[in-house]
Amino acid sequence: MNNALKRQKGFTLIEVVAALVILAVGLLGIAAMQITSTRSNHFSHDMTQATILAQDKLEYLKNLSYNDSNLNHGIHDEGIVPGTLFTRFIEVAEDSGNSMKTITVTVRWTERGPHAVSFTTIRSK
Repeated sequence: MNNALKRQKGFTLIEVVAALVILAVGLLGIAAMQITSTRSNHFSHDMTQATILAQDKLEYLKNLSYNDSNLNHGIHDEGIVPGTLFTRFIEVAEDSGNSMKTITVTVRWTERGPHAVSFTTIRSK
């Protein structure tokens, strides 16, 4: 009987608990990484949408005539862009010689903190 006990193989309770603890720590690390990845993906999506909204508006403004009322000096608040959570502002500054305008389009959003994307171009007569 003594020889039979020596030949028995298996895991002790302590070994099983230690293995489960190591597995749990690894799984928690993977879960935290997944959460961070999801947040980063969501932020990237918002940043892409804001960039598209700013670029589209800037392209539209660049194609207007120099004296169009949309390009009057000042800050133009378009408010919330329909169907989104983004607000868009246009700032037009005219140089002292009235031959160039600096056009800046800024898109802001506040999900998970304040964020903004701005694009600037210079338009000549």
